[in-house]
Amino acid sequence: MRDFDDFVTGRSPALLRFAYLLTGDRHLAEDLTQEALVRAHRRWHAIVGEDGPEPYVRQAILRQYLSWRRRRASTERPVAEPPDAAPHGADLADRVVDADELWTALRALPRSQRAVVVLRYYEDLPDAQIARLLGCAPATVRVHAFHALHRLRSVLTPVPSLRPGGAP
Repeated sequence: MRDFDDFVTGRSPALLRFAYLLTGDRHLAEDLTQEALVRAHRRWHAIVGEDGPEPYVRQAILRQYLSWRRRRASTERPVAEPPDAAPHGADLADRVVDADELWTALRALPRSQRAVVVLRYYEDLPDAQIARLLGCAPATVRVHAFHALHRLRSVLTPVPSLRPGGAP
C-alpha cells in the first residue's frame, strides 16, 4: 500500500483545497477529504487505472458535498478563541472585505452551481468532464455556470474607488 501512502502524502493538500473551495469550511473540507480517501483506500487496486486515483477521489469529495445529509444545521461557526483585533492598513482591510464578500456570495449559490464554479474555474475542467462528475448533460453545466456567474456579478458589482483629490 505504499502507492496509497505516496498518493495521500502528495495529493492531500490539493484535494483539501478542492474540498475547501466547495464547502468554505476547513473542518468540513477535512472531513470530506478524509472520507473520500477512506473510500479510495478500500478500492485502491480497482481505481488505480489509466487516469489514476485522483479523479475517483475528487468525484467522491464532490458527491459527498452535494449529498443532502451533509447540509449544516446552522450557519454559526464555532471558534476556540475570539479573533484578534481588526487588521491594520487599508489595503489589507479591503482585501479581507472583498474575500468575505466573495465567500458570502459563493455560500449563497445552490450547491450544484457552486460545484460548477469550483470545477470550472479552480479545477479548470471542461464542461463535458464536469457533466460526467455531476451526472448531468454538458448543457446543464453551462446553465448552472450562467446562473451562478449572473448571481455573483449582481452581488459583487465593483464600486469605482476615488483617487486622492476626488477624481474617479
